[in-house]
Amino acid sequence: MKLNEIKDNEGSTKDRIRVGRGIGSGKGKTGGRGVKGQKARSGVAVNGFEGGQMPIYRRLPKRGFNNIFASEFVVVSLGRIQTAIDAKKLDASAPIDAAALKAAGVIRRLKDGIRILSDGELTAKVSIEAAGASKAAVEKIEKAGGSIKLPEVASAE
Repeated sequence: MKLNEIKDNEGSTKDRIRVGRGIGSGKGKTGGRGVKGQKARSGVAVNGFEGGQMPIYRRLPKRGFNNIFASEFVVVSLGRIQTAIDAKKLDASAPIDAAALKAAGVIRRLKDGIRILSDGELTAKVSIEAAGASKAAVEKIEKAGGSIKLPEVASAE
């Protein structure tokens, strides 16, 4: 095989339709736009326009807000951690943190830290460093003989 012999598989690409190029093309004259009217003209964008009726985005009330300062954690279950340990992707003797979980392929991206939830069973004795954990998860980790390190929460006085 040579570089000049490389081509796409048969049927993998379609030719584009040349609109408005004569009656024989089947897309001549009006070019598939129908007849007359606003949408037959050029320069038209009528998204969300409901013919003068009050649009739905204005009829519905505004609700809630988006807190731009909120932390977004990656949720990891204890069962998922145990599966990674069993598959020898995680070392149970080393401390398990966000970077170790990412390297093992347990999580895709780091975001603002990890939060441990208690789904599944944990049998390995592990030391975990996380941004948050549920009470049930902390109990399961300590029951298995492990420890969890969470950031200190400053109390508002």
